[in-house]
Amino acid sequence: MHGGCQDQNCLTFKLSKSGCGFSVLKSCCLQNYIPPESLTLSCPVCRQTSILPEKGVCALQNNFFITNLMEVLQRDPECSRPESCSVLESVSAAAAGKPLCCPNHEGKVMEFYCESCETAMCLDCTEGEHREHVTVPLRDVVEQHKAALKTQLDAIRSRLPQLTAAIELVSEISRQLNERKNDAVAEITSTFEELERVLHQRKTALITDLENICGAKQKVLQAQLSSLLQGRDHIQSSCSFTEQALSHGSATEVLLVQKQMSERVTALARHDFPERPHQNAHLDCQVETEGLRRSIQNLGVLVTTAAVAHTSVATGEGLRHAATGQHHTVTVTTKDKDGELVRTGNAVLKAEILSADGNRAAEAEVTDNKNGTYEVGYALRSEGEYSFALMLYGQPIRGSPFRLRAVKPSDVPQSPDDVKRRVKSPSGTGGHIRQKAVRRPSSMYSTTKKKENPIEDELIYRVGSRGREKGEFTNLQGISASSNGRVVVADSNNQCIQVFSNDGQFKMRFGVRGRSPGQLQRPTGVTVDMNGDIVVADYDNRWVSIFSSDGKFKNKIGAGRLMGPKGVAVDKNGHIITVDNKACCVFIFQSNGKLVTKFGGRGTSDRQFAEKLGPNLNKSGSVFSPHFVAVNNKNEIIVTDFHNHSVKVYSADGEFLFKFGSHGEGNGQFNAPTGVAVDANGNIIVADWGNSRIQVFDSTGSFLSYINTSADPLYGPQGLALTSDGHVAVADSGNHCFKVYRYLQ
Repeated sequence: MHGGCQDQNCLTFKLSKSGCGFSVLKSCCLQNYIPPESLTLSCPVCRQTSILPEKGVCALQNNFFITNLMEVLQRDPECSRPESCSVLESVSAAAAGKPLCCPNHEGKVMEFYCESCETAMCLDCTEGEHREHVTVPLRDVVEQHKAALKTQLDAIRSRLPQLTAAIELVSEISRQLNERKNDAVAEITSTFEELERVLHQRKTALITDLENICGAKQKVLQAQLSSLLQGRDHIQSSCSFTEQALSHGSATEVLLVQKQMSERVTALARHDFPERPHQNAHLDCQVETEGLRRSIQNLGVLVTTAAVAHTSVATGEGLRHAATGQHHTVTVTTKDKDGELVRTGNAVLKAEILSADGNRAAEAEVTDNKNGTYEVGYALRSEGEYSFALMLYGQPIRGSPFRLRAVKPSDVPQSPDDVKRRVKSPSGTGGHIRQKAVRRPSSMYSTTKKKENPIEDELIYRVGSRGREKGEFTNLQGISASSNGRVVVADSNNQCIQVFSNDGQFKMRFGVRGRSPGQLQRPTGVTVDMNGDIVVADYDNRWVSIFSSDGKFKNKIGAGRLMGPKGVAVDKNGHIITVDNKACCVFIFQSNGKLVTKFGGRGTSDRQFAEKLGPNLNKSGSVFSPHFVAVNNKNEIIVTDFHNHSVKVYSADGEFLFKFGSHGEGNGQFNAPTGVAVDANGNIIVADWGNSRIQVFDSTGSFLSYINTSADPLYGPQGLALTSDGHVAVADSGNHCFKVYRYLQ
């Protein structure tokens, strides 16, 4: 479509508004190029697709400027190579002394411009098909349009250096990729040629050993065989001689040889011939090939990732602030070009910390977690400002290089959270520290700038106080929200479920204390399924109860399997995901109670959940770890690991995907996480029990912000939920109430 058509018989030109700039084809060319039933036009050069008018190609607007421009190019007698003349030179020639004629009115010069059709025309055109359009003299708009085009031209030309640099970079990566591929091919070829050489050597050695063993055995057997053959010959000759002498010899002859023959025969009769074999024929070759075959089939691993630097992120206090002499870590999460988490390791990640004068200040150690995340550890000796660069495949990750400030440990400002206060543990026993929940102050560890704290939220309302009446709670635990505007709360020590509207109005309560089906002993987790049924995790009854939306008991599941169900959620398939706090694992049930699968166990590995042992923690001497659960829009399962101070993400089948968080008070760190919820964008909201706050992370676990709870501080938050109108509801267990905060997604 770029340039002119080679068919000189075509007289009418059409302009297609594609992305190519001047995109022209003669009408017959377009009609030949585009199928009759097509509704769109695709430029063969830039592949931009344009929508055709309802009547097809014939309804495309005439471009008189291009028509006359082509006429100028065709009638230039002084140009021996018309194709080498630039379009702008032809335009200048036309403007200088060769006015462009109207193709619809022969001999008429185009002197007017139609703003509606954005085209030039002659006087007759203004009185004809354009009579109802706004037309102005061409000279009045030329400069205006030229200036606008020049501005656009300057803007797009300014991108050329960036595109050139990008082209060079991508070309270099492509060259390196081919180079590495060729190196890998050479390595594979060399390795297998070496293996073939070694195999051939081994083959030769085996055959040589075989020949030697066989030769040695044959030497023994041949010597024995020679001895036996010689003995047989002696006996046969003696027998033949003696028989002839007896048969044909005279009496005198027999008497003369009798003594000699008797001695010889006697000697042969007594001779010990080697009649038993001195060797055996056992000679086999045993080659164990099955293991070798398996090894060969698995020989060689191709290592690569889809990780790119511009989408990969780093999190952790160590990015910006450090205390001298202390070890700090930063977590790098690699992502592909679409921002999706890369779930394999082996990416080439390098870290460099430079002082203000450009010298290397510390050695950074990179640990590959083999799941797409990396831990970068370092320690600085001196105070000052540093540049912290994180390079993935030679390119800076998002935000790199980071400005890093190091101070003495004594100069690190204390957070109000460092002040110790008593607080109840989630199990209801003492022995833990109550930490005042206030918004983190402006310090080296935080900022009030909206850029770095984009989610500004506030308390909308709170409901409840300590008690046993309607709207009162005693150690509430789980909280959930339904799509029809209800908030459902598990009132643990009151052995009941309470239901409220989205604006906090009490609606109903149900539940009777007891250990029979339909009764509640210690409800901890609660959720609402897609049918509106209320699903309750009953910790002490060791089962999950299902109630209708009006509180009528329908069924119980998990009895005989569960040891201490804590959190509960429902996935897109209607499966009931139950966190067994005591068994340190997660059960997935069908709604009818049939077990689909379970995963987890006690331990500190990625697939396991921690169990804290010790005296005076509870009656059994231990506090169990997994608490609450949520399901995101990918049907992935998100579990808070209380004593591992982390949040773990699993596939719908229970396969470990990744985790985030560590023990501490910094952004992205936890002191025993409890409740968890996921918003429509996949962001993960976590109740940080020991730090009495709520943190917000993106779908890959990178810290985003925290919810402002300073208006009414939290006191050991437990369950979390997102209401149908997009707010965050949290069970404030220590304050015996639930609170709803404004949440900007």
